[in-house]
Order: sequence, then structure tokens, then C-alpha cells
Amino acid sequence: MGNELRIKKWIIIRNASKKLRITALLMLLFFSNPFIYNEVMGLWEPDIKYKDELKPYYDYAIVLTGVLSYNYNYERIGFKSSSDRFLQALELYKEGRVGKIFLPGGSAQINQEHKESKILKDYMVLLGIPDSVVEIETLSRNTYENAVESANYFKEDMHKKEFLLITSGFHMRRASACFRKQGFVFDTYVTDLYASNRTFSMDRLLIPKAEALQGWSRLTHELSGYIIYKLTGKI
Repeated sequence: MGNELRIKKWIIIRNASKKLRITALLMLLFFSNPFIYNEVMGLWEPDIKYKDELKPYYDYAIVLTGVLSYNYNYERIGFKSSSDRFLQALELYKEGRVGKIFLPGGSAQINQEHKESKILKDYMVLLGIPDSVVEIETLSRNTYENAVESANYFKEDMHKKEFLLITSGFHMRRASACFRKQGFVFDTYVTDLYASNRTFSMDRLLIPKAEALQGWSRLTHELSGYIIYKLTGKI
């Protein structure tokens, strides 16, 4: 009787282990599939706008930070893929579509001295952008605080200016909701989209890619942030 019980337990454990392995494999195949990731990210990211869809002129382009890292040992900036945000803003400024660039953002980490908006402004000035064109605030540490401190910065002028909010495609929904919550009225300009045109190539449909796993990490982080902001009344 004891042997039979042990055998039954062993069979149950073996079957459960087999199901777990199959489930883990299926999940890995799902989340590493570039086609599936591209389709889901495409649903989350807002559509990109043609420049002709914008107003002829904006007083301020509000460019959200989170685009760089800073190496203190070598005193060198490291740009992330989201640096497309400020590059697109520079292009719009050079074309005369925006008058000034506003950079909200201090340090996102406790006890870290660097203020990203200040570093980014200094870099823009180094590239030849007039100092008076780039305005900053250095108190905010996340997207919600970006919106709050931006509202504090502009105060009563908030409803007298034309604003263009610039950030990454995956980040635009949460950022837009935060700024609207603070009373801003603005148009949006999406940069660095991660979703691309739909293709049905065998490489995209069948071959797992590590990039897809990384993309899911980015997307789930943003979705979690959006839900938390919603539940806590920040948007």
C-alpha cells in the first residue's frame, strides 16, 4: 500500500513537472516572438503624426527626459534610444515650429546629484542652441512629478501658451494623461516608436528574438505604471 501511494505521488509530480515545462516553453515562445510583440506594442503606441497635422507654431515643446545616463568617472553623457525625443525637438525648433524647449526632470534616483534636464540643456547649448531657448526644472523624479512641476513652472501662463508634448511612443499615453490631469492643453508629438510596419516574413513569424523579450519588459513596465497612476488618482 505504501509503495502504491509513493508511485501515485511520483506520477502526479512527474505529470505536473511535464505540464510546467510545456507551459514555460510556450510562454517563452510567445514572449520571444517578434510578430506578436510588434502587434501588441502597435496597439499601445499612439499613431505618429505628420508635421502638416501640427499647428504652425508652438510657444513651447515640452520634452520629457529619461534620455541619458551620465558617467562621472569620464564626465561623459550616454544617450539612450529615447534621446530621439530631444533630437526631434531640436529639428522642430530649427524649422521654426517651436519657440522654446522646456525640459522637466531632475534625478530619478535617491542621493544622485546629476540633474538630467541641466545636463541636457548644457549639451544643447554646446550644440549651438541659445541658452534662452532652453528652460528647465530640476525637482521632478518621474512622469507624474514632471507634470506637476511643469504646471508649477508655468502657473497662470499655462492657458496662454501653445504646448507640444514630446516623448516616446510607448510613454505617450501615461505622459499625456498626467499633463492633462494638471490642466495642460497640448498637442502631442510621438518619437522613437518600437512597433514597426506589419510584416509576415518567416523570420518574424517563427524565429524567437531576445529583442522581443526586452520589448515586453519595457511594455509591461509602462502598462504597470499607467495602471498604478490610474489607481492612485495621478491620471
